[in-house]
Amino acid sequence: MDRAPQNSPQNTPHPAPLSGTQLLRLAHRISAVVNAVRIQLAKGWNFAPQTIAYQGYGSTGWVRVLGRVLLTKNPAPGSRAEQAARNGTQNVRGWRAFTSVPLQFIEVEITIGGVTTRVRADRGGLIDTVVDVQLPPGWHTAILQADGTEPVETLIQVIDADAKFGIVSDIDDTVMVTALPRPFLALWNTFVLSERARMATPGMAVLLERLTIEHPDAPVIYLSTGPWNAAPTLARFLGRNMYPSGALLLTDWGLTQDRWFRSGQEHKHRNLERLAKEFPDMRWLLIGDNGQHDEQIYSGFAQENADKVAAIAIRQLSVSESVFAGGHSENGDHTTSVVPWIYSPDGAGMAKQLKVLDLL
Repeated sequence: MDRAPQNSPQNTPHPAPLSGTQLLRLAHRISAVVNAVRIQLAKGWNFAPQTIAYQGYGSTGWVRVLGRVLLTKNPAPGSRAEQAARNGTQNVRGWRAFTSVPLQFIEVEITIGGVTTRVRADRGGLIDTVVDVQLPPGWHTAILQADGTEPVETLIQVIDADAKFGIVSDIDDTVMVTALPRPFLALWNTFVLSERARMATPGMAVLLERLTIEHPDAPVIYLSTGPWNAAPTLARFLGRNMYPSGALLLTDWGLTQDRWFRSGQEHKHRNLERLAKEFPDMRWLLIGDNGQHDEQIYSGFAQENADKVAAIAIRQLSVSESVFAGGHSENGDHTTSVVPWIYSPDGAGMAKQLKVLDLL
């Protein structure tokens, strides 16, 4: 009987398919190569390294310092763009924030309260670290400087140990009106919209300011699933619209160590849990909207940490906003919740209900 040759196609062993872990490792290697190419191109286009410092917070024994190291294209000296950047009057298209290139694993020196610490940025160029330092309550200045960059300053709010009330607020559709189809929201807001075209939610700036007047020691934390690239734009938006100063806790797009995409819900839940541990005696007012997952995230956090939640305030989207957002939840049944829930389409309505709760 004839036998098939040993090297026939049907007898050739096929390589085993890559596992999910192997694919993720391959993606990390490809990402590193792509970023290296971007760095070389950016240097060829005369991009310069720059340290960006974001506002942080802390207690009297430690502070959380946030920043990023990027290769960026600076405005030409003497140009209108440079003057606008110096005066804080930029009107920048969102896509420009994504032309910068992160400098990975670069060392950064942080100085605050006479203490100097050296840390290393992550693969996205991000610095998110805790510095042990003894500081009195109030606002302090931290100086960040990566190798080869100019030093930059940022404010750090040191929260009084006696403070018992804090505010956590979402951004999109909560303090800023977006009213766009949810699948295109991030792309439009990030890449297309001019920052001065963004609209503040009616009454929300006044509400937050009244809350900080009523509770002068209360920290304000803006917790969003937005990318760190948008942080300077968001900070200018909040300042222009008279929102209280507060730390931005954003996320970074792309790969993580163990997954293909970052989870916005996980990002919010993780930071809420972190705040609960950092300030165990603090009760938080959680502000969000009913067009995303804020209700679900806040409800889950409140069930596990009822003693750490003063109230949950949900902005109700309008009919047109909810259509664009892909629908919204109805006012949930929270009769069994020990945490008060309030719903309103604007800041004025929230203020009335918070007054009934003796929070305003």
